[in-house]
Amino acid sequence: MSRVFLKTALWALLVWGLGYTGWQQLSLPLPRHWTGQELALIQSLSLDRLPPLPADPSNRVADDPRAAALGAQLFFDTRLSGDGQVSCATCHRPDSSFSDGLVLGVGAAMGDRHTPVLLGVAYSPWLYWDGRKDSLWSQALEPLENPLEHATTRMELVRLLGNDSQYRAAFEALFGSLPDFSDPQRFPAQASPHGDEAAHKAWQSMSDGDRLLVNEVFSYIGKALAAYERQLLPGRAPFDDYVAALADNGEVYQPGLLERNQLAGLRLFIGKAQCINCHNGPLLTNSDFHNTGLLPLPGQLPSTGRTGGLALALADPFNCLGPYSDAEPEQCLELRFARRGDENLGAQKTPTLRNVAETAPYMHTGQLSTLMDVVRHYDAAEDALLGHNEAEPLKLRAAEIRQLVRFLHSLSAP
Repeated sequence: MSRVFLKTALWALLVWGLGYTGWQQLSLPLPRHWTGQELALIQSLSLDRLPPLPADPSNRVADDPRAAALGAQLFFDTRLSGDGQVSCATCHRPDSSFSDGLVLGVGAAMGDRHTPVLLGVAYSPWLYWDGRKDSLWSQALEPLENPLEHATTRMELVRLLGNDSQYRAAFEALFGSLPDFSDPQRFPAQASPHGDEAAHKAWQSMSDGDRLLVNEVFSYIGKALAAYERQLLPGRAPFDDYVAALADNGEVYQPGLLERNQLAGLRLFIGKAQCINCHNGPLLTNSDFHNTGLLPLPGQLPSTGRTGGLALALADPFNCLGPYSDAEPEQCLELRFARRGDENLGAQKTPTLRNVAETAPYMHTGQLSTLMDVVRHYDAAEDALLGHNEAEPLKLRAAEIRQLVRFLHSLSAP
């Protein structure tokens, strides 16, 4: 037997004995200590660094416990839909990190976007993948009248509040007396500026004053829902326990916490893979918009992303500057000074990575099935069909891709 053959055989046996995990570990040696800069970056991602909930001056009941309790009832109430079968929780399921595990959300019909996670959503100044809503309460209103989601009308919803004694009492305790919507001549059974032709025509038949009354009460529904959704926060993950255990000297290995491959993935996350550029802070998102060259689903056109979303937000009567907002104009800085320009074309909102391993599929239309697919997408950084892909090829090795995915699993929590 030749010496070369014997050496090769022994090496193969060593790799087999270590197992595939061992091979991954050998591919990227780890130092004994994090550098000062690495330690600071890692600590900045810990849930312990999450600041208090930001105020929402556009919603005066945002932090009222009574509004949160009412919002919780509304969130799970299927009567807030045209067929009585769909609630907010239909797509935002508590047992799925307030997502649904589907490629595209399904309410009254199949939608055209993947259902985003709601954990930590109150920290984001913009809602939806394209940022077409500038507050949690204004966002909560849109699905109610969307024919693919709740498929109802605002007239039906405000009448439900008046007819349900429990809802009426709760709303009047928060917002004052509800108008009487029982007159069918003034308030048709189904009326909305959206929806089908009949609902739109009925809406146009109403006086300006009556439409304002309906809109005001309709906004109350969104504000109560938002008060509940502000309480949806991520739980503590193994990663957070690891960060808490780091000593002042920044020793990489903390017994009983993250495994070696997860530590290697963490090092990639804050370094070579550049994930932290967009997925930063305790919620692992900068809440901004980026074009990363995502291909649309078959049969769909490329989304204009933030370009179209910002135009909708500026025109929305329920935005921060609108007549149903509780904010003063000077408190609406995000809307007034929103970034405009060509860089918005095709850009989608950066999602949180909290519980990301539990919330497949991924991206704004669920076009990537696994975390491995996501990392490979960023590794390749191919040209965008619309706009410009901000990412550049990472040139990660196969073992590094797997290590990065292993680290992402450490972000899961109850």
